[in-house]
Amino acid sequence: MKSNFHTYFKYLFASGLASATLSCSNTKYLKQGQMLYTGAEVKIENDTISKKEKKELQAALESKLTPKPNSTVLGLRPKLYFYNIAKEPKKDKGFNYWLKYKMGEKPVLLGDVDREFNKDIIVNYSENKGYFNAKATYDTVSKNKKAQVIYTLRPGAQYLISNVKFQKDSTLINKEIQSLSDKTFLKTGNPFDLDVIKAERERIDNGLKERGFYYFHPDNIIAQADSTVSKNHKVELNVKLKDDTPDLATQQFSINKVIVFPNYNIQDVKDGKYSVPMNPDSLSKYTYDHIHVVDPQHKFKPRIFDRALYFKEGDVYNRTNHNLSLNRLISLGVFKFVKNEFVVSDSLNHKFDAYYLLTPREIQSLRLEALGRTNSANYAGSELNLNWTHRNFFRGAEQFKASVYGAFDVQMGGPENAQNIFRAGTNVQLSIPRIVAPFRFNSSSAFVPRTNITLGYEFQNRTQYYTLNTFSGSFGYLWKENVRKEHELKVLDVTLVSPAKVTHLYDSLAANSDAMRRVVQKQLIFGPTYSYTYTNTMVNKPTTFYYKGTLDLAGTLAGLVSGADVKKDKEKKLFGIPFSQYAKIENDFRLYHKFTEKTSLATRFIAGIAYPYGNSDHIPFSKQFFSGGSNSIRAFRARTLGPGSFDPRTIQSGYYFDQSGDVKLELNAEYRANIYKFLNVAVFADAGNIWLINEDEQRPGAKFSKEFLSEVAVGAGVGLRLDFSILILRLDLAMPLRVPYYEKNDRWTFDRINFGDPNWRKDNLILNIAIGYPF
Repeated sequence: MKSNFHTYFKYLFASGLASATLSCSNTKYLKQGQMLYTGAEVKIENDTISKKEKKELQAALESKLTPKPNSTVLGLRPKLYFYNIAKEPKKDKGFNYWLKYKMGEKPVLLGDVDREFNKDIIVNYSENKGYFNAKATYDTVSKNKKAQVIYTLRPGAQYLISNVKFQKDSTLINKEIQSLSDKTFLKTGNPFDLDVIKAERERIDNGLKERGFYYFHPDNIIAQADSTVSKNHKVELNVKLKDDTPDLATQQFSINKVIVFPNYNIQDVKDGKYSVPMNPDSLSKYTYDHIHVVDPQHKFKPRIFDRALYFKEGDVYNRTNHNLSLNRLISLGVFKFVKNEFVVSDSLNHKFDAYYLLTPREIQSLRLEALGRTNSANYAGSELNLNWTHRNFFRGAEQFKASVYGAFDVQMGGPENAQNIFRAGTNVQLSIPRIVAPFRFNSSSAFVPRTNITLGYEFQNRTQYYTLNTFSGSFGYLWKENVRKEHELKVLDVTLVSPAKVTHLYDSLAANSDAMRRVVQKQLIFGPTYSYTYTNTMVNKPTTFYYKGTLDLAGTLAGLVSGADVKKDKEKKLFGIPFSQYAKIENDFRLYHKFTEKTSLATRFIAGIAYPYGNSDHIPFSKQFFSGGSNSIRAFRARTLGPGSFDPRTIQSGYYFDQSGDVKLELNAEYRANIYKFLNVAVFADAGNIWLINEDEQRPGAKFSKEFLSEVAVGAGVGLRLDFSILILRLDLAMPLRVPYYEKNDRWTFDRINFGDPNWRKDNLILNIAIGYPF
């Protein structure tokens, strides 16, 4: 106890000495008569409001006071200290400039504080919150060249709303306002609040914009407050149009003509304004379903505008269709700039023409990409991609993409028999901006639904072992309900894996491993897949989340037709190849919480299962789950973890191959912090594993059972992220804390950690180099 007391005392003494030293060292740089401003406090003297309301009012008032004092850390002001000790730089660069103006912070002095201005802010804000009799004073407290300002507010009683009246008259706009009044934010009995009144004006404006009043503005509404008609601190509100409201703002407009310029030149913009012809009848154009398209060269089929534009001739203007049309034009992906203008063409009947000025992107582009990569499985390699894109393939904003690629991965240490890998292939995709189907698909989303058709081929050569040919194709639909919800349905998703060459060496290694033999078996996989994504990560909230669920059903209809669903001794085949039957579901949950602007916590949970049935006893290797690597359990090399408690060290001759499973559970947590501009750090922990549905005698411990929790692997580490906006380079250093293939009661590895042992570091410290965040 005595020893602990002395240690504690020394810590307190050292902390106090450091605090006193830094505090004194900052004030000693002040000139004669200067005082360091340490902040302000607002005291509220009122017995009629609750402690909660008083606390909220106090916090709101203090947040509006200016200037803010110098930032503190544990009561110290290190940024101010850096500013003070750094010499005045001669140039706007160098160490002194960086220390003084980047790391440092200029002192905030009492002389910088306009106390009368702050007092007025306190009174005005209080009055805006219904404290009409508010009065404020201030006092300055100073000591040791430091000063604090104390503001005292006597708000009086808060006025409540006694009645809300929407003034009536015989005009059309007033009738529309009256129809909106039942949803008013102004409620009898609530406190008078100017912010609520502003929100009410915005609400009325939004409602009128939906009913054709394009030129209306929230400032055209006034809410008159009368506190003389009631006693006991009550106020009556009278909501009405201002007397000086422009006549144009009170008129309900409808669409006269819809005119599209799909080849508009952005260089025609002058003084920030778009130039549009005032007489559309003089233009060389053609009409499609009452939409006038000015496209002399016929670069675009007019029906794409009919699908994208929600306005038709004679429609009453509304803001929803206005925004929907603009968003759908942008989501076509073929226009770089989209501008909309309304020009009054018939003032007597309150009609205007809707102009859409569209600047196309480059219709074709060719891009060459060279990538370098490394992973925790001791492979380093490079990939070369040549991509060609055509954004208007059939003149209907169809996007056609074609790519060819080649890649190689070379083993750099690790298992001596891993061998090198070479891949080459090609992919083509046609994306059509509509649903191509025998049924009608209506979407009121701001995003254009798409029909996607893909074809692909890949040649893979694992030197000295095998060569595989993989053919793939799909046909399906992609659509968004809104910015948060996305659906993708592939009606048909086909994969054919065909071995071109399997060496005797691989055959000998796989002689006692069914899993290895299945890697080079012919596989025909086809069926529908569906995925649903929900995310609100784009909103500015402290806590956001992301979810993606995927369902994959292979061989379902073929099994019913062929009778493969009824278990028989002989596999059913299609084109001489046994087809796979399985059901697979995967769920990916992510939660992000922001503590401050520079610190956050990211978590992810993955749960997936794939179940073979009918014509299949096993899930195809390419459709199984894998664990380990830079985006998974980072303390284990890529695809080496699991399944279950299977020990990979028992594999013949140290041969390395990917471990796969039918069940996957994974949990990740990562604390992220920005320490300087592009430099970010992270501390993370990962847990999880994969398992098999069925027993595998050649991989004992691989089956999923009630003992699965004891087979969960755990790893942790630290990371460095270089965020260059267009590129995020990530380096994660991790080590295992729990190894599932160790003895059951000895799987935690804390007692084995030995950073001083080079052999331990070689086997347990895993460096992952990757692009982008892991989740």
